[in-house]
Amino acid sequence: MKILRNEEEMKWVIEYLSELSRKGLGFSLYSFNTLLIQLGKFGLVEEAKSAYQEIMSNGIEPSLLTFNTMINILCKKGRVQEAMLIMSHIYQRELSPDVFTYTSLVLGHCRNKDLDAAFMVFDRMVQDGIDPNAATYTTLINGLCTEGRVDEALGMLEEMIVKGIEPTVYTYTVPVSSLCAVGREKEAVDLVVSMRKRGCEPNVQTYTALISGLSQSGHLEVAIGLYHNMLRKGLLPTMITFNVLINELCGARKVGNAFRIFRWMEAHGYVPNTITCNALIHGLCLIGDIERAMVLLTEMLKVGPAPTVITYNTLINGYLQRGFLDNAVRLLDLMKNNGCKPDEWTYAELVSGFCKRGKLDSASALFQEMIKHGLSPNQVNYTALIDGLSKEGKVDDALALLKRMEESGCSPGIETYNAIINGLSKQNRLLEAERLCNKIAESGLLPNVITYSTLIDGLCRNGGTHLAFKIFHDMQRRNCTPNLYTYSSLIYGLCLEGQADSAESLLREMEKKGLTPDYVTYTSLIDGFVALSRLDHAFLLLRQMVDKGCEPNYRTYGVLLKGLQQECQLISGEVAIQHETVYSSTGSKKDVSFELLCTLLDRMSEIGCEPNTGTYCTLVLGLSREGKTAEADQLIKHMREKGFSPTSAVNCSLIVSYCKNLKMDAAMEIFDSLILQGFRPPLSIYQSLICALCRKSRLKEVEVLFENMLGKQWNSDEIVWTILIDGLLKERESELCMKLLHVMESKSCTISFQTYVILARELSKLDG
Repeated sequence: MKILRNEEEMKWVIEYLSELSRKGLGFSLYSFNTLLIQLGKFGLVEEAKSAYQEIMSNGIEPSLLTFNTMINILCKKGRVQEAMLIMSHIYQRELSPDVFTYTSLVLGHCRNKDLDAAFMVFDRMVQDGIDPNAATYTTLINGLCTEGRVDEALGMLEEMIVKGIEPTVYTYTVPVSSLCAVGREKEAVDLVVSMRKRGCEPNVQTYTALISGLSQSGHLEVAIGLYHNMLRKGLLPTMITFNVLINELCGARKVGNAFRIFRWMEAHGYVPNTITCNALIHGLCLIGDIERAMVLLTEMLKVGPAPTVITYNTLINGYLQRGFLDNAVRLLDLMKNNGCKPDEWTYAELVSGFCKRGKLDSASALFQEMIKHGLSPNQVNYTALIDGLSKEGKVDDALALLKRMEESGCSPGIETYNAIINGLSKQNRLLEAERLCNKIAESGLLPNVITYSTLIDGLCRNGGTHLAFKIFHDMQRRNCTPNLYTYSSLIYGLCLEGQADSAESLLREMEKKGLTPDYVTYTSLIDGFVALSRLDHAFLLLRQMVDKGCEPNYRTYGVLLKGLQQECQLISGEVAIQHETVYSSTGSKKDVSFELLCTLLDRMSEIGCEPNTGTYCTLVLGLSREGKTAEADQLIKHMREKGFSPTSAVNCSLIVSYCKNLKMDAAMEIFDSLILQGFRPPLSIYQSLICALCRKSRLKEVEVLFENMLGKQWNSDEIVWTILIDGLLKERESELCMKLLHVMESKSCTISFQTYVILARELSKLDG
């Protein structure tokens, strides 16, 4: 009995002992007590009760250990009334309860969250002359912490020390965890220092509690330091420790560090669970590396742990964030085919993702599919579609859906109303927006900062900035603090009305209130001064923006380029008038554009805002997106002359741009250099190259490129979706598509049945 490892073995032993008992073999009290202790260890309450009844009916005289063990088993499950019945048997045998008896009863009441009853037992214990021990205090301290009464728990900790009862590591661990949970990390650290001074070394659970609290409060580096300190002390982390660290590192986008811990964990014999894998997948999706996340899904499907609905939801969201809507739906099909049922959150992500990309028909179809599958739309589902309809200008449809939502018994939240107010404001339907605000108040909901800011933004975009300021002052009177979006909307409105100086004063006001302007705020203000032909001041604001660590984006530079162009035209116009000629733009658009870019870079240098790699990369990426490949090429050359190297993102953007223009030698040159540098291009780059090479009839290169790609780790389904279906089949290259599919099969790539179904469906569309 003492060497049993699990519940299954325990049940086998019970059956075996019962068989021996039926054959007439009796057992001693020692054997029964050992059995009870083991049953308690595995939480087998009913089996323990049967064994206890057998003791009582077989004439064996139970000891205090027998009673205490049974009381403890019951109290661990919160079954205090049954435990009190056992306690009455103690008195019937003229025995006296001891500290273990009372501590078990205290535990039972704590498990039932009845702390008043727990303290009554504690007081009775003291009255009966039984001194509480460390376990008694620890049980009460844990109970107080569970109920959020951390200060009282710390008071009891002090009390036990004053009474000469030395706290154990278990006494300290729960208060440490509770202090971290309520944001009192410094006190938690101080408590650990205090326990070490008393000669009580933290255990794995203490470290894990502290690591968790520090990680979640933004002290991730300190938490990692504690983790390494723990390893140096020879303490082996638990899976909880690993999961806490990996989850927080991934949340902070430090995925490389998370994988280092993951690899150490695997090398030391730990088996990752679903929580571990989901955290890593979430981290990879956060940094936009959906391909690696899908590789991890492949591993989960092959060797475990099995993916859950959370795994698939995270991946679906990853695809949606990248704009890969088709792959998101394909993954939904794969999820269903793998026996994992989508939930309301799956559809909420899909509906929201499709709405953000303007695919309202698909979003509505997914919403209906959810209902068809027996899922009741919740507030999040309705709000996602209402928000999408409102943003696309279909506010009346959004209002109709709101009515349907209310009729179905689903109460709209403040986010639901905010979405419609946003739509109404953009259409200048401000009276309806105001009526909806009144409805919010009637329903018992309080307008929040988003509600007010949405109204303010709508007014500012429709020439009603003076009315927007009335709402701005009203929200402050109602103790609703304006946020960055509120101020940015007002600054935009003032600039739109030519009041750039007032807008700048408002920027200073928001800074005094501790709000940091972002690129949207600065760009609106810069645009305001450009519109007033005050270009020098606009550049001064750019300098301030960069000095405060706010990176300009392509729109910021675009506004300044617009100002420079206006300035050039003005100067050229004046020169033309002086020479009594009609002004006309000379030179090609391309030359003027590049000259302007150089002028922008020079002006930045003049104001002490030296262009850096980020400046060039932002401009090149923007130009590439606009299809201005020639200007991007010139800027890249200029960038290299200045000693800067393009980032991998810029190089990938250039590859796509060259592929669109079928400049394949240039595209392949950049691609080969990236491979030599050890960069792993995403599947979308392979898709661009393969399709462009195909259009140029360079089919041998397609096959070589595809086979080289297969030498790396990918999810096979994703290759079929991205390269074969979205690439070659959209180019109507079905023959080449099938040829490359056979290459995959010859290399033992595992393609799911569902993907074959999707491929067959797409092929049939071509045949049709």
